[in-house]
Amino acid sequence: MLLLGLSGILFLSAILGVSLGPVSIPVNTVWSVVAYKIGFIPAGNWSAGVENIVWLIRLPRVLLAVIVGGGLAVVGVTLQALVRNPLADPYVLGISSGASVGAVLAIGFGVLASFGTLGISFAAFIGAVIAFVVVYTLANLGKRITPESLILAGIGVGYICTGTTSFITLTSSKRQLAGQVLAWTLGSLARASWFDLSLPSLTLLIITAYLILQARSLNALILGDETASVLGINVDVFRRKVFMLVAFITGVMVAVSGSIGFIGLMVPHMVRFVVGSDHRKVLPLSLLVGSIFLVWADVIARGFHSTIDNPIELPVGVVTSILGGPFFLWLMWKTRLKRRIENL
Repeated sequence: MLLLGLSGILFLSAILGVSLGPVSIPVNTVWSVVAYKIGFIPAGNWSAGVENIVWLIRLPRVLLAVIVGGGLAVVGVTLQALVRNPLADPYVLGISSGASVGAVLAIGFGVLASFGTLGISFAAFIGAVIAFVVVYTLANLGKRITPESLILAGIGVGYICTGTTSFITLTSSKRQLAGQVLAWTLGSLARASWFDLSLPSLTLLIITAYLILQARSLNALILGDETASVLGINVDVFRRKVFMLVAFITGVMVAVSGSIGFIGLMVPHMVRFVVGSDHRKVLPLSLLVGSIFLVWADVIARGFHSTIDNPIELPVGVVTSILGGPFFLWLMWKTRLKRRIENL
């Protein structure tokens, strides 16, 4: 029932997301334009401008929000299980920042950029892998990974990656790189196109399906490595394999949308509060909730742009950070309070 209900809410959110904006378009016109483009009905009496807004600008943007929001939520669920840390998130752990460095390197210096989106996504994947390896190594220096050490290492690596991104921007000969870097740093869906949807959607479907099949192993990891080993799971091999998948999907999402924070942190906790910690339920539901959340965050970003005298659109990453920052502080306080109670 939850899957059906959330799927319906997502479908309705997508339709409204295309309809709402600085130029409001009636829902029936949105339906008609989409049906015409698919080939179901003949052309109507709408203008060419409305058709372009619906088909070329807003619909790809809303679909990209669906894909990226779902992907980041799935990454957050998986990371929190792998490291047994409720504060784990690709943004907080510096993975998104590392992916941004890889993507900006590909564009700024032409590394793999000749391969288009695929090359940029691969460079972002490499950056995400390197960032997480560094974070995990630093957090493990004390031979025991704690939530605090993981978060501190992630913040430190994130700052280094941000500084590296700024250095690349200043030293690159491409003048237009600054605007692209700003979009990656803040997170934006404004550059969405139909071409951007194929690789992220395929990546999300395949990796999410695999993770759902591995839900039993993820459930076992929450209980501890020893328990998982007793249940027949090769913990080290499984963790490395899933870390690579998480880094890859993060790289792909960052390559098309930039570094959008806190979705992977907030959404899994919302879902677990309702259905518990079984990943057979948490993964698909988090995907739907993450998609819905980012669609409406983008609507808010576009709405804010239409209410101020400013030609620059508010990046959606700003909206998610404003919402996610207080949630992160509350969750961190709750985690520390829980540990103090357990130590009494």
